[in-house]
Amino acid sequence: MGMAYPLLQCWLSIMAFVSALEAPSCRLDRRSFVGVTAASASVWGSFSPPALAAPKVVSRLEEDILNLPAPSYASELNGVDNTYFPSFLEGDWELTQTLLNTKTPLGVKFLGGPNGEMSIAEKTIEQSRSKIGVPVKLQLRYLSTKWGVAEDRIKNTQERLNGFAEKNVVASVQYADVGGSNRQSVVALGGTVNDPLQTTIVYFKGPAAQKSFVVSHGSEKLGETSWVGYELQRSIFALTNQNTAPPITTDTE
Repeated sequence: MGMAYPLLQCWLSIMAFVSALEAPSCRLDRRSFVGVTAASASVWGSFSPPALAAPKVVSRLEEDILNLPAPSYASELNGVDNTYFPSFLEGDWELTQTLLNTKTPLGVKFLGGPNGEMSIAEKTIEQSRSKIGVPVKLQLRYLSTKWGVAEDRIKNTQERLNGFAEKNVVASVQYADVGGSNRQSVVALGGTVNDPLQTTIVYFKGPAAQKSFVVSHGSEKLGETSWVGYELQRSIFALTNQNTAPPITTDTE
């Protein structure tokens, strides 16, 4: 039996050593489509459950327990892999995200940081519950590329992290080259220097940084104006000062 992980928030925002356990609905003010992401999982330390074949994306939206989807290796050799969205998503969006519920189907033990501190876990879940019903306003951007519409991760990452924190906590965001998605390959194959890549590095205003990778992604077309997709991101959050606390690894779907 594959190991499962808990249902968490639509996009995970890590502040200091706690991560919010949330399951918001994603609502667009201008158009309606099935959520860009369904849920997320927070895993402390190096947690690598066996990968299972991904079920239909739409069936994952309401589940409390999710199995880790298999890694995506599309375009691994040509370096232009990314999550590509339907053409109608191109442009700037005003989005309202509202937390509807918070669940810990495997208990709160995974919320206590690398050392499993229950005090941290209890504060994390308490903070998450305080956000239920509170709308978060976001302005997101999706850009047209040669391979399809891709998320502007530099703008959107900063927008989400600042929005969830309710203050400006991000100093800068930049893309990082990886084998499956890198600038040299994108440009060589007819893309531009402005095309989004898969991997980002966030530098916070405090002594901390976070690197996020796309591990797996998939989508389904439900109709001419209806689409559903998922993206599994693995983030490594670490302090950048002399503190010897170990990095925190989280999986977000």
